[in-house]
Amino acid sequence: MGPEFGRHVPPASVLRGGEQSALGELDNPVSVQIHARNMQCMVGSRHYTGVSRMGGEAPRLIGPGWISVMRQVFSRWPSLAQTASQDIGVDDLPAWMQVTPPRTFAIQNEDFAPASLWVGVPCVLAFLAGLMAASGGGAIPILGVGLAALAALAAVRHVVALRRDRRKARDSFDAIYERSGISIWREDWTAVTEVIVGLRRAGIDDVERHFANRPDELRALRAKVLITDVNAFTLEETGAPNKNAYVGSLDRLLPDTDQTFVQWLVAFAQGDRFFRSEAHIMGADGRERDVLFTATLPQDRAGFSDVIVTSLDVTAFKRTQAHLAAADTELARTSRITTVGALSASIAHEVNSPLAAILANAQAALRWLRRPEPDVAEASLALDDVVAEATRARDVVARTRSYLSNAPRTVAPIDLVQASRDANILVEREIRSHGAAIHLAAEDGIPPVPADLIQIQQIFVNLLVNAAQAMAGLPGRKDITITIRRVGAAVVVDVVDTGPGIEPERRARIFEPFHSTKVGGMGMGLAICRNLIDAHGGEIWVDAAPDGGAAFHFMLPLAHD
Repeated sequence: MGPEFGRHVPPASVLRGGEQSALGELDNPVSVQIHARNMQCMVGSRHYTGVSRMGGEAPRLIGPGWISVMRQVFSRWPSLAQTASQDIGVDDLPAWMQVTPPRTFAIQNEDFAPASLWVGVPCVLAFLAGLMAASGGGAIPILGVGLAALAALAAVRHVVALRRDRRKARDSFDAIYERSGISIWREDWTAVTEVIVGLRRAGIDDVERHFANRPDELRALRAKVLITDVNAFTLEETGAPNKNAYVGSLDRLLPDTDQTFVQWLVAFAQGDRFFRSEAHIMGADGRERDVLFTATLPQDRAGFSDVIVTSLDVTAFKRTQAHLAAADTELARTSRITTVGALSASIAHEVNSPLAAILANAQAALRWLRRPEPDVAEASLALDDVVAEATRARDVVARTRSYLSNAPRTVAPIDLVQASRDANILVEREIRSHGAAIHLAAEDGIPPVPADLIQIQQIFVNLLVNAAQAMAGLPGRKDITITIRRVGAAVVVDVVDTGPGIEPERRARIFEPFHSTKVGGMGMGLAICRNLIDAHGGEIWVDAAPDGGAAFHFMLPLAHD
């Protein structure tokens, strides 16, 4: 470990929504419609328990009409491999917790038999030869001594062969470990697995939710993971002077903004066969690096004392993707400017004609009325034309508004838990830049909510970014906790931070347009959130968090007109 799957996906595998690659079709291409290219490969790429298809789920029936799924292990890179080594139910313990630990000095039968043969036979022959020599048996003792010597020689040769094979095996391991061209870490997770076993035996199945409500316990547990060794390539890649820069507690390298450590615990609790995650660590030089960690997880408790983890530095790749995303953004901005220009010209062209006719007819009406003998009939006809042209101009504006708003909401049953995870991915870098960490606590069996996924993701994005910005620059922990729970015929989402909070007198206006509590803020984010929630028949409100900070809540009905 290190600190969110089979093989590394090269940059060419980054897809837009709905495209097909060797990895198969992305299940959740939603974020691609609203976010940067470097995030496009991250949606629809999760670890699941008991599945063989990327993005699939292992369902179980929990009541009439509703299906629940095993808790997912959140990750940011797609994989074809199956994470689970067994199909387990929610209440079942994974196989590694049920395996009886081997005795320290246990001797296997297949080891005992050859050892007895190569060591015992020479001893027996030597003993018999000694007896015969003591009885003065003549040539027979000499023969016995010769046989004993031959047996002893064979035993020596066997021991030499065993040592040679052991040396070859060690050399082969060193060749893989030291000369593989990829960073490899060896880690001791023994203390962590003891805690996980205790939680599972105590009936706690949702490890993620357990630690989301206990972030300090999670931090303390992270400090118990020990890095026992790293290979030479790790030092070469990072410029570390020696292994002491890495050996020790994982907590020294994994910053507090990390969101993937708890997912390792989830994988352990589920009995997953392997785990892969994109994370960020502090290098020996003090610089933050983005890495892709991969590990095949042990299938017995003893194996967690020496977990082999590979680390692939993807910092440059992500930097390139960020530059491409910036280029995409600028291209989109230029395209929007061009579109607005063309649209403005079109509107001006459409409206100028009726406006010119209105002006001409109004002037004509004035002339008819200002004559020595006013011609009311002609003036009336001219004014009728004014009304007709004004109506035409109104219709042009109405058609333009209809064209611009011709994007009806796509309402479908969505998974709010997954939507919150996707939004977390989309803003991960900004959240990290403010030193904040996100924790997710969701009840089991949250039913799907009829909603527009893009709009719900936008709500999550706005609330998460606001929370992180509110805590920026403050001392102490910066935790953002997302809680998702069912309340009657609705699902309620709480986004709670540990920031300064919002004064009671300002809460009444917090959702008004152009009202902002941030210096330089436009005051539109929360107004947009309220409009989107209202369009779904829900409610949004804010109050004080129990431990200080702000607590934003929104409710979405399970069914609405």
